[in-house]
This record gives sequence, structure tokens and C-alpha cells, in this order.
Amino acid sequence: MAIGLIIVGDEILSGKRVDQHLPKVIGLLKERGLSLDWAEYVGDDRARITATLQRSFASGDIVFSTGGIGATPDDHTRQCAAAALGLSVVLHPEAKELIHQRIVEMNLTVDMPTDLNGPDYFRRLQMGEFPEGAAIIPNPFNKIPGFAINNHYFVPGFPVMAWPMIAWVLDTHYSHLFHQQPHDEKALLVYEIAESTLTPMMETLEAEYPLIKVFSLPSVGSKTIRRHIELGVKGEPAQVAAAFADMCSGLDALHAEYQTI
Repeated sequence: MAIGLIIVGDEILSGKRVDQHLPKVIGLLKERGLSLDWAEYVGDDRARITATLQRSFASGDIVFSTGGIGATPDDHTRQCAAAALGLSVVLHPEAKELIHQRIVEMNLTVDMPTDLNGPDYFRRLQMGEFPEGAAIIPNPFNKIPGFAINNHYFVPGFPVMAWPMIAWVLDTHYSHLFHQQPHDEKALLVYEIAESTLTPMMETLEAEYPLIKVFSLPSVGSKTIRRHIELGVKGEPAQVAAAFADMCSGLDALHAEYQTI
């Protein structure tokens, strides 16, 4: 089963904020022996968010979505998730109670009574309206939960909330997947050589060792390092070791200059 990430928000696409979720989610997964298979960015457009979620729900993948689950006019993710599944949006009873607790606690800090009939109270309760049948994701920062439905996990855009919530989902629901696939990676730097020269060797390695992938990351160089390619293999440890040895032999045959990293 693949794992995907959807990052929602005009602020990311406009450059007002720099996305921090992608590298963090990659790190959270890596700590658990998992990896991210795909990621998408989408702005605050209902039709586009709905279409994106329709595709991801149909994939059967495990998907995390950050952003757009508040109750302001630019927050559409809750409604779009429901639309993508053809479901109604309903107030989740446990989410309602958690949001109520948060409102009361916040009002107590400023010595203000809680108006249970005021428009602000009901507006904030909207953050607990999820697609019918959704489960909540606990939020350790301020109690206002995210929601889960069909292997999709929706969390706020704030990193301080989103990251522990994603970690909770992984540890609670997917610990059986942790470190299931033995993995190793070996790489070296090859200097002053064209990728096209190395491509036949890379193709041969992947054909001979089906449990590995070859990767090639070219660099134009800088003042401190010459033009080079980071060339490596990753995958099943025994095949990685054998493929890497063959890679070094192939580079020797090409009289290439290289060093391991």
C-alpha cells in the first residue's frame, strides 16, 4: 500500500509560507521504516481539492492531508472530503465535546463566560463537522481534532499540531507496517562524466538485481566541488551490496574517477 501526502493552501503556492510538511513527513515515515510514494500541493479551490481527493480515495492509498480544516471562508477540506465521497457533513459528537472544552478553557483564561448560544460558539463548532462516519484524530496541542476516513487522515496546517497528529496515526494504526522491508543504500560521487555514459550500466544493474533501484543525482558543481553525479543503489541489503560492487567494477571499466560517500 502506497503512502501519499496532500498539502492544501494558497499560502504555500503563493510563497507567503514555505512548506515544512513534506520533509517532516518523509522523516516521520523514515523513522518507522516507511517511505512516501507521492505528494501533491493544491490551493484553496473547492473543485480542485475535491477532484484531488476523489483520485486519492479511489487509489486505496494511505494519505495524509494538511491544511484547510478550520472554519474560516478559505477552509474547504472538510467539505471537499465529504463531496469526494458523496457524504454529508455532520457535527461529530466527540469533536463537539472537545471543541466545547477548548472554548471554555480559553474563556476561563480571560475570565469570560462562555455564551453557548452566541454565533462565535457555533462558528467554532464547525471545526468538528466532518464527513459522516469519520473518526477523530486527537490534537495534543489544543484539543481541536482532525478526522480520518477511508485511510485518509486530515490534520491542520500548523506544524505544531499536524506533526504529532500524523505520528499518532502512524503509531496507532500502522505499526504493523514498520520496518517490514529490509533496506540499505550505498552511494558514491562520480566526477566529470555524463549521465548518458552511465545509463547502460544503471539499466543492467536494475535488470540483474530486481530488488534494488539505482539513483542518479547530477550536480553542476560549485567553487568547492567539481561537476559530479551522486550515483547509488537502494533496496534489499544483500542485493544492494552485490549491485554496488558491480557498479564500482563498471566504473573502473569506464576509467571513471569516483569516491564512496
